[in-house]
Parts: sequence; C-alpha cells; structure tokens
Amino acid sequence: MSTVYFTDLRTTPKRSVLDKVGDLLNRVKLNTKIRKNDLVAIKLHFGEMGNTAYLRPIFLRVVVDKVRAAGGRPFLTDTNTLYTGSRSDSASHLTTAILNGFDFSCVGCPIIIADGLRGRSGVKISINGDVLKETNIARDVVDADAIVVVTHFKAHELSGFGGTIKNVGMGCATREGKLVQHSNVAPQVNIQTCVGCRMCVPYCPVGAIAVHEKKASINAKKCIGCGECILICPSKAIEVQWNESPDIFQKKMAEYACGALKGKEKKAVFLNFVMQVSPACDCYPHSDAPIVRDIGILASTDPVAIDAASCGLVNNEESLPGTAIKKPLKRGEDKWRVLFPSIDWNIQLDHAERMGLGERKYTLVKI
Repeated sequence: MSTVYFTDLRTTPKRSVLDKVGDLLNRVKLNTKIRKNDLVAIKLHFGEMGNTAYLRPIFLRVVVDKVRAAGGRPFLTDTNTLYTGSRSDSASHLTTAILNGFDFSCVGCPIIIADGLRGRSGVKISINGDVLKETNIARDVVDADAIVVVTHFKAHELSGFGGTIKNVGMGCATREGKLVQHSNVAPQVNIQTCVGCRMCVPYCPVGAIAVHEKKASINAKKCIGCGECILICPSKAIEVQWNESPDIFQKKMAEYACGALKGKEKKAVFLNFVMQVSPACDCYPHSDAPIVRDIGILASTDPVAIDAASCGLVNNEESLPGTAIKKPLKRGEDKWRVLFPSIDWNIQLDHAERMGLGERKYTLVKI
C-alpha cells in the first residue's frame, strides 16, 4: 500500500502550520526528487477573481523554499481556462494571480502560465488509455524537470470531488485538452448572440468557421477542438458544449493526469490541503461555505492514494450546518453523493489506478 502522510491543524507557539507543511515535504523526501538546477513546476490553482477558497500564498512560500533548499529552481504554474473568466489568457491570468496574493514578494519565485498566451502551447503525449490514446499537455509542464502538485481539496460538480487527479489532469492540459475532456463535439455558436463580426474566422487554424448572413457557423468535421474561437469571440457567442457524461469525463481526466506525469513518475510530490472544503470548484468567482470542518494537510508520492485518503477524511466528518448540504450528515456518510447524486466519484480513482497512476489502498501516517 502507498503511504500518505497527514497532519491536523493543531499548532503550538513552537510549531506552526507552515512548519508542518515543511515536515510533510521532508517525509515524502522532496529533496531526493530534485537534482541541482532542476526546473521545478509547482502546480496550483490561483483562484478566480472573487473566489476566496484558494490556498493562501504563504503556504506556497514554504514549498518554494523547500524546493530551492534542495537545489531546484522553482516556479508557480497553472494553465489557462477553457471558459471565459479572469484566467482565460496569460495576461489576465497573471494579473489575477498577483491580485490574489501570488506575487514574487510573497511566494519568492516567478509565475509562469504553462500553456502560453492563449492556451495553445502544448505537447502531444501518447498514452494507452481506454478512452484516449493521446493527451495535449502544457509545454512548460512537460519541459519542467520535476513537479510539486499543491491542491485545495474540495467538491466538484463534474467529478464529485476535485483533488490531485483533477489538478494534474485538467490543470495541466492545454485549452484543446480541456475541451477534449469536457466535450465530445465541436463548440457551438449561439446565433442569438453572434453579430457576425468575423473575429473568429482568422483564428481558426483549420478553417472550420464560416460566416453567412452575419452569423458564424462551425464545421464540426473540420474542427480540431483547440477552443481558440471560444476565447477570441468578443460577443461570447461561441460556447463549449458541456455534454460529456460524468463517467467518461472522469476517465479522460485520469488519463490526462497520466499524460501530464509521464516521465516524472519518480520526480513528483503531491500535497492536498483539506481546508475550507467548498462545495464547488475554485473556478467560480465566489466560494460557498465549507461543508465540513478544516481537517488538515496530506502529502504523498501517489496521486491516487492521496485523493482516496482525502475523500476518506472528509466522509468521516459530520457535515456543517448552514451549507450546501441541507440535511445533516453523520460520520461515514458520503458527502459528495449528497451534493451531486448522479456522479459516482469512485470512477476517477478506479480508472487512475487501472491506468497505473497509483493505488487506492493506502497507509495513513499521522505526523
């Protein structure tokens, strides 16, 4: 069984939560994963503007300092979003990160948006998935020598929960990769919103967009799913068809995680912060009340085991009153299935294990 290290949030004047984060990184032997002058990607979610559940920047400073002490050259990173928000291109993404506190003076290292200005800087990585045979991973994640994945553990409306697997699988994908995971068809044009400005036409790399009678249309047979038109449309008339089933979505996400970690299997460390466990993704411009109390922080070299352990800890808690969970839940009751009854969150764990990403069985070691 894989080992997952865990610490609660109790502290003393001589040992803060920041000290505990450092202890966790020592337990997973971060220094043995990094060689001198390695470029080390620290993957996180900077939070959408208006969201307050994302991780505090000071936690990332501890990770940065540990990476640098091991001889590595750290940088914080994420990829641009598929939807149009405050992180849909690198300029706005970097601005959002800085406004949310992730500037050099706080975290002590640069920020690099890994998939380029508009989310199309990627590398095709072959995998042997049940659903996919190829993934499109952000170039700067691929080019990094090692990776530390730092995740705010929470609920998610498409996968039941959002943990390490989602942070890696969805979070390291280019815009094309995100579209592949979310949809099984080309984007669609909302003809009520489209004004026929033709802005999208020159941006389509395969000429799949045409404008007739002042309305754009997309040739689904030509479309390669890059998602460029979604971002470029000034009227927000081109939309993702969010039509992938939750089961297939989770399998694709696990397969993308395999693609993102390919070649870094022995150069990766994972941290899950099971704190402010919000009922939805940090991609929203708000964050609802946490569904359980703040539990603690976990660390492992196994992305499947750390998510399985995090799920177990959350489900072993009583739900908090006055949250998105309306009916009080006891210890042992499934919080994710109450929030999202139609989603079997076990699928991402089972599929990731079957893909060789890690294992669900774990030993939880409290420090």
